[in-house]
Amino acid sequence: MLYETGHLTTVTQEGNMAGRFLRLALCLMVTAALTAGCAAAVVGTAAVGTGAGTYLFINGELKTDYYAPFEKVWAAAEKTVAAMHGQEVVPSKAIGSGTIKALIDGEKVTINILFKEKALTTVGVRVGVLGDEPASKMIHAKIADNIKK
Repeated sequence: MLYETGHLTTVTQEGNMAGRFLRLALCLMVTAALTAGCAAAVVGTAAVGTGAGTYLFINGELKTDYYAPFEKVWAAAEKTVAAMHGQEVVPSKAIGSGTIKALIDGEKVTINILFKEKALTTVGVRVGVLGDEPASKMIHAKIADNIKK
């Protein structure tokens, strides 16, 4: 509420609090509007055992860590592509990293493998151009199974 006292206009404590509340509400609404629908990262759970327990789906690639050496994970990924009848398979391997590109069921599949530590390896799977999370999870599950063997 505004009160006129001589030449000065003052705001009561009630009015000041209401203004603060409205500014806070406006800031929260703007923040919510800017972040709503943002699918930058979706986190889920992974298979227990070989995986670190968390998937990260970002920019169309589903990533997780496996508690296994790089060479064992690489072999499991190759076995997975072969079992899924991958065509036009192009493996590219360097020290501590590698990529396997293939065509599986008419979809382009890219598997990125990265050494993190002696027994910890990161694997990223992208299916299609934009990424297909359920298909990527299925490939991760097959890689995890092949690591256990």
